[in-house]
Amino acid sequence: MNFRFSRRTGWDVGESGFAAAIREARAAGRRIYDLTVSNPTICGFEYDAEGWLAPLSNQEALVYDPDPKGLLLARTAVAEYYREHGAVVDPNAFVLTTSTSEGYGYLFRLICDAGDEVLVAQPSYPLFDFLADLEDVKLRPYPLFYDFGWWIDFAELERGIGPRTKAIVVVHPNNPTGHGTKAVERERLQEICARHGLALIVDEVFLDYSLHRADSEELVSFAVGPHPVLTFVLSGMSKIAGLPQMKVAWIGGFGPEAVQREAMGRLEVIADTFLSMNAPVQMALPFWLEERKGIQEQILERVRVNLARAEASGVEVLRLEAGWCAILRLPRGGEVAEELLQEWGVIVHPGSFYGIAEDGRVVISLIGPVDEFAGGMERIGGCMGRIK
Repeated sequence: MNFRFSRRTGWDVGESGFAAAIREARAAGRRIYDLTVSNPTICGFEYDAEGWLAPLSNQEALVYDPDPKGLLLARTAVAEYYREHGAVVDPNAFVLTTSTSEGYGYLFRLICDAGDEVLVAQPSYPLFDFLADLEDVKLRPYPLFYDFGWWIDFAELERGIGPRTKAIVVVHPNNPTGHGTKAVERERLQEICARHGLALIVDEVFLDYSLHRADSEELVSFAVGPHPVLTFVLSGMSKIAGLPQMKVAWIGGFGPEAVQREAMGRLEVIADTFLSMNAPVQMALPFWLEERKGIQEQILERVRVNLARAEASGVEVLRLEAGWCAILRLPRGGEVAEELLQEWGVIVHPGSFYGIAEDGRVVISLIGPVDEFAGGMERIGGCMGRIK
């Protein structure tokens, strides 16, 4: 049967060569050290299973009483989370979603017509390409550059703004670089958005994972004012509480009163069209947010231990301020991730996976089990002089 699918889904869905090499190495029974594990639920952290699951049994969830923005008790809990971050926020400034990916979809529909453009940082999530494709939006990258820390290249960012540009996306702190948006960068972003009539979309899923380095600025949420331009803040429980399987996230909308009010009204219609949130997780959200710090402390301790191990391995670790990934700079170019797998049995992400243009960059997760991580870093450190 001949059938023509949409151009927006015309991706190469076959297995990549690197994924095939990983599968074959595991099938061969080789000892593999996986330094890409980033799912907190399989990394050995201690969850209070009974306590965390109990709120899901609230019998009030048997009554269907939907609110397009999400149940008020859940949005109030989100507002309280931001109050702890120094922001005074009305619960009505939030729309709940099942994921930040869904949130991006809502925002791209709200802001963009087909063919409009959005600026995104590079390096950053590879997922952005797929999200943009699905909404018929074009992405234009603006670079982060490394100079004893990461910085936004504002000259290139401004060069990327065209007549169809509608928004700038900032991941704060960035993944995988760990770059936290500095106060001076925030002011510059707001000035650029005001001058060009752009919205600012800020992904803060890693906000709670600052390493609190003495020479770094404290991470400040973009929910904290002032908001001279239309600003959207995304986050969710996947990272905040290490609960990616529970599918709870949100969009916060801020800005000058008139445009913020219209944006939230339109977002409410979008959310009402899908009504994707389920009642049990919304009723559990206040408890999960209140109890999040126990998981966060475990994750941060794991990050610190593994980062110290990486920095002591003889491998150059690019400076990061927050998050749970790190970039290694290895002394060679070419297919270094493939060689580490084939010759040394270590899985890392190629830097190109995140849009890193420089050779010899690989990305690792810092939340994997300590022994597995130590074994992998020992192999990488030990083979530095022998990598081809």
